[in-house]
Amino acid sequence: MARPRMFDEERALDAAMRTFWAKGYEATSTQDLCEATGLGRSSIYNTFKSKHDLFQRALHRYMTTMNEGQLAVLEDPGRSGADRVRDLFALVLDGDADNRPAGHSLGCLSVNTTVELAGRDAVAAGMLERDTALRLASLRAAVEAGRRDGSITSARDAGDLARFLNATVAGLRVSAQGGADRAALEGIAAVALDALTA
Repeated sequence: MARPRMFDEERALDAAMRTFWAKGYEATSTQDLCEATGLGRSSIYNTFKSKHDLFQRALHRYMTTMNEGQLAVLEDPGRSGADRVRDLFALVLDGDADNRPAGHSLGCLSVNTTVELAGRDAVAAGMLERDTALRLASLRAAVEAGRRDGSITSARDAGDLARFLNATVAGLRVSAQGGADRAALEGIAAVALDALTA
């Protein structure tokens, strides 16, 4: 009979997620993961099989957690389309403020992974593509809702606006990671909101 696990797997996964988020996939060592989770190497490999498997699970957890809040804002029928986008930007900026361990933001694990791995890790690339498609669909729906309620008047294609807004969120994350402060990030978001009525 197998011995029961003597640790909280969900807590360990959260700790691993934060480690990958802060350091990236390649720069995170097995020792880093042991220190973050409080687990020995054998426990990590018995539970998660490999560093890559643990990373996939951590990335999935990150995407699920982030999307839950963001999609709730983007799909809220009680808000105008423009307010949904404005509130999404506020949510992103608040999340950035919560994740600044040393003056610079951790950025976004999805964006960081796109830069680090998407071109050479087919599994990560597939996860990122599915995540992007989900967010683009919600952004497009928010734009279309804004067109119906009159809060978004840009004549540009709704899909193009959705991609622009998605790129703006990624740009906010990268700018925050580079040290941009809240005022600078709010200025970027304001310009993007202006584009919805231009």
